[in-house]
Amino acid sequence: MSLPPGFLDELTSRTPLSRIVGRKVTWDARKSKQGKGDMWAPCPFHQEKTASFHVDDRKGVYYCFGCHAKGNVFTFLRETENVSFMEAVEILAREAGMQVPQPDPEAQRKADRRTRLAEVMEQAVQHYRLKLRAGAGSAARDYLSGRGLSEEALTRWEIGFAPNERQNLFTHLTGKGEEAELVIDAGLAMHPDDGGAPYDRFRDRIIFPIRDPRGVAVALAGRAMNPNANAKYLNSPETELFDKGGCLYNHGPARKAGGRTPLIVAEGYMDVIALSEAGFEATVAPMGTAVTEQQLRLVWQMHDEPVIALDGDEAGFRAAGRLAELSLSLLEAGKSLRFCMMPEGMDPDDLIRAGGTAAMQRQVEESLPLLQLLWRRETEGKSFDSPERRATLDRTLRAAIARVQDPSLRRHYSDEIFHLMRSLSDARRPARRKDFRQGAGWPGQAAGPMAATKTSALASADARAHEHLKEAVILASLVRHTGIVPRFVADLE
Repeated sequence: MSLPPGFLDELTSRTPLSRIVGRKVTWDARKSKQGKGDMWAPCPFHQEKTASFHVDDRKGVYYCFGCHAKGNVFTFLRETENVSFMEAVEILAREAGMQVPQPDPEAQRKADRRTRLAEVMEQAVQHYRLKLRAGAGSAARDYLSGRGLSEEALTRWEIGFAPNERQNLFTHLTGKGEEAELVIDAGLAMHPDDGGAPYDRFRDRIIFPIRDPRGVAVALAGRAMNPNANAKYLNSPETELFDKGGCLYNHGPARKAGGRTPLIVAEGYMDVIALSEAGFEATVAPMGTAVTEQQLRLVWQMHDEPVIALDGDEAGFRAAGRLAELSLSLLEAGKSLRFCMMPEGMDPDDLIRAGGTAAMQRQVEESLPLLQLLWRRETEGKSFDSPERRATLDRTLRAAIARVQDPSLRRHYSDEIFHLMRSLSDARRPARRKDFRQGAGWPGQAAGPMAATKTSALASADARAHEHLKEAVILASLVRHTGIVPRFVADLE
């Protein structure tokens, strides 16, 4: 049976390998690092006392250094439960709450068609790479060089150029025998409204190939060379190959690099390239839109606490808030987000060019936990000088964390909010006492004719209260330490 593209990726993202393997083994607490998805145990496939069986949750694979057993979650279920591949899929689907697509007589035909579409897309990638090296690509090469990309980087990222010609790619592909409708269905060309000849979707644009985790070219993204273009970035449309909300730019390489560097989620393609070239190889980006629930699950499959790197402007801050809200209902113990806001007016690419890798590393190290991001969003630039305003803040934050499904995690978030609200009140208290002692009344209230009298009365009351407090402390000490009472009695006599 052929399964739809993306189904197995979604299935494995919802069922970490360590959860399945953990039912058959006892993890070695000393060697295992649960937070990093790096788990060790005695091998379930042969007798041993040492923990030589390794599970890597981020890559979704296991390997035994003793008997050399290896595989993924489907292999493990087939070996330990004696089931077929499809039976293993059904077991995992039930656990993940997903429906396995029903057998379809058209499934093989559709799979073959997806293979043909992928072949057409790969031809487009290679064609545009050649065009970048041709004379028409000189302005694009100059632009990319100005952005700090070397020839090696252009090759590594397979960057290309779509000439400003109406049928450049369409003519090339159909001239090689590809069906016109196949080129259109791949999202590379489209029919005009007047019913004329099909024309290229990408024209006068720098081309970034988009590949799925297995390395198959599924779509293209194009950056306009003309500053007056209607859209700065243009993506392939949704096709049989390309699910925009379930795809990440640089997914495959980032997954392989997982563990060596923090996993960073950037906003755009150039940010991913700049970060990766600076040493942050585990970097991905959504498809020019806000991060979706499916993309968030894919990110968590690679890293338990990815860093969201957003532009240092109001739009970036709003995007961070929306992602924080989206993540709340999906949180679980060990899975969260951190937020790394760039300096004002900068994106990661700008920061790296200005300050190098060290500047970006500092930003990553200073990234905010999810709750701190929500706190900042709700408090920045606002005054909380009244009980009503503080109560509104408390209600807003508690309404947000009510979406957290895990009861234990929700309780911890509630405790954090309590401490944050307490610190907000404590920060106001010393200043308020000082204002009263000076006869100023509530902060912001003008002193009236009775201010001097109030000050005198309050000062006297404060002095008396202080003496009473001293007496209470002394008496409490004597009650607790009765052995010292005779000495004090002797002194009094």
